[in-house]
Amino acid sequence: MTRLLVALTLVALWLGAALLTITVVAPGAFTVLPTRAMAGDLVGRVLPVIFAGAIVVPALVVVVAPALRRSARAVVASMLSALSAAVALGVVDPRIAALRAAAVVPIDQLTPGDPRRAMFGVLHAGSVALLGLAMLAMSALLVLLVRTLTGRAQMPGGAS
Repeated sequence: MTRLLVALTLVALWLGAALLTITVVAPGAFTVLPTRAMAGDLVGRVLPVIFAGAIVVPALVVVVAPALRRSARAVVASMLSALSAAVALGVVDPRIAALRAAAVVPIDQLTPGDPRRAMFGVLHAGSVALLGLAMLAMSALLVLLVRTLTGRAQMPGGAS
């Protein structure tokens, strides 16, 4: 039971950090900082930490709460979170960084028809979607942990 509480706490903390980032930090940065480029730089520093957590936390949960390894749903949710975060960190984020560096000027100063600006929009949307997917997967994992703790989920061998 203690292990499940630790796992539940880890997942809840990650979800809280992700929610804080998307509801307070990102909008606040774009509201308060003098340029969109500065706000993008700030959010660009925070998101990799959030994505890394979406890889590390599910791995820790499976280690801390071995009973979850017997739950196909928990394994799928953990893998989905980690995979979406890994794609964001390994594919999307480097492409955004390269695009911003190659543009020389801030992306929002490029003309609306500039293909680099359009590509940035596509990559940004991909990053948002991947974070959303990680958050959904972690939410599912949270529900599974709560159900296991309250005895509503039947796990072979009991929950430990």
